[in-house]
Amino acid sequence: MNAAQPDTVVLVHGLWMTPRSWEAWVDHFRAEGLNVVTPGYPGFDIEVEALRENPEIIAKLTVPETVDHLAGVIEALPKPPIIMGHSFGGTLTQLLLARGLGAAGVVIDSAPTEGVRVSPLSQVRSLFPALKNPANRHRAVGFTPEEFHYAFTNTLSEEESRQVWERYAIPAPGHWVWEYGLFANLKPGPQETWVDYAADRAPLLFIGGSEDHIMPPSVNRSNARHYDKSPAVTEYYEFEGRDHWTCGATGWEAVADHALAWAREHAATSDPVG
Repeated sequence: MNAAQPDTVVLVHGLWMTPRSWEAWVDHFRAEGLNVVTPGYPGFDIEVEALRENPEIIAKLTVPETVDHLAGVIEALPKPPIIMGHSFGGTLTQLLLARGLGAAGVVIDSAPTEGVRVSPLSQVRSLFPALKNPANRHRAVGFTPEEFHYAFTNTLSEEESRQVWERYAIPAPGHWVWEYGLFANLKPGPQETWVDYAADRAPLLFIGGSEDHIMPPSVNRSNARHYDKSPAVTEYYEFEGRDHWTCGATGWEAVADHALAWAREHAATSDPVG
């Protein structure tokens, strides 16, 4: 490997998931000769089954403490890594790049940072299980298998979706959905998912899936366009026929390979961010 190339990929999971959701990508990238780090959010460092039994241990988690935790993991690495995030992990990846971390970033089916006001009906329907009860702001909220099938795995059969749900799905902090999916753009001043869209940072690729219900392509395209005034490279790429479970559904290798090739190319040709 070229000494100038990043030798580590940091994979940041999304809501309703844990680092287990990256298990296939870990082996895939290690076969490429890379170190792979899959940090969990604080409190997410136990197994899926344990979190289902006691989801309240993550109900009060905040975004700032999560970003601080992930930043600490990245800062401890010998040199800047490629950072890839899925879903809300995409939001966190954008916040990490905004701190000057990473050699390149890829966000896949990303939840938006503050200021992205596109909310398609399929997204509203997907998030409704968490939004339908104000009390959910103070709870950890999960999807039923049927709700998960619509939001995450709508291109799979019911049986296939149920298998994914059983292996990977956990509850998520309900106030994250309320605060960042509903109210962030209604409050004055920068909130916790705000970034300076005009600032310089490492190159960033948005990957969308044409059939994604919970974070549709229009959300990711809008998020990418917010960076138009930044001197940093920002690009968008869309995979046809793929839903929100694109990192695990059949054909995920094409997504992983595209993300890695883009990140390697742009990390090698970009100047370090001060």
